[in-house]
Parts: sequence; structure tokens; C-alpha cells
Amino acid sequence: MTRAEREAFLADLHVGVIAIERPARAPLAVPIWYAYEPGGELLIWIETGSVKARCIRDAGRFSLTAQDEHPPYRYVTVEGEVSSIEPASAEIALLIAVRYLGKEAGAEYVEQNLTAETVVVRMRPQRWLSLDPSRQ
Repeated sequence: MTRAEREAFLADLHVGVIAIERPARAPLAVPIWYAYEPGGELLIWIETGSVKARCIRDAGRFSLTAQDEHPPYRYVTVEGEVSSIEPASAEIALLIAVRYLGKEAGAEYVEQNLTAETVVVRMRPQRWLSLDPSRQ
């Protein structure tokens, strides 16, 4: 994929899978909702006490893979250093939740899940890996 194609693919609606290093164990790999705009930072919204949050804080970096689950099974993987971890704002939580659930259900989800214990993790993709077999 070209740079523009892979950034557009990542910006499309996909459930991502993050992978985070852990000492003395296999990397943590879990599905996650995210937000991304081409040229920007990848955003995830998580609980501060979650295993994901602890692993991200410890490692200081993570990777995320987004895939198309229909032939030709395209994917994009990004990895990078965490640029910030900050308290989650309603604006960012809504951006992510509405992306996956729509306006009404997304707003309800944020109302039920945005707490003082949630944070937004930002990562600017530094390395990319992508595949689109239809372009080969």
C-alpha cells in the first residue's frame, strides 16, 4: 500500500488489535476501539487500572493492527512510542464511541463509561507494515 492508502485504511472503521510487550510473558494482544486521522496520532480510550494500561505505561510503546476480514484480507500494522497518556475527555471518548456505535448509542456508552479512571493514550505511528494482495 502507498502511504496515503495505508493511512486511509487505518482511518477506516476497524476493530484494532493492540500488542504490548510484557516482561517474562508473551505480549498482550487484545481487540480495541481506536481513532485515527491520516497524518495524526492514534488514540485509544482505556481504564487506568486495566492490564492494557499497565502494560502500555511500562513498555512506553505498542503496536496496533487493523484488518479487513473479507477477501483479499488487507491489513495495516503501526507501531510507535506513547506520546501521552491523559485523562479522557468527553470529546475524545465520544469521537471513539460514536465511530463504533453511532451517535445515540455512542453517547449512551460514553455516559456510562467515561469516569475519572479512564485515560486516552496517544501514539504517533513511527513504523508501518501493510499488505493488500489485490495490489500485487
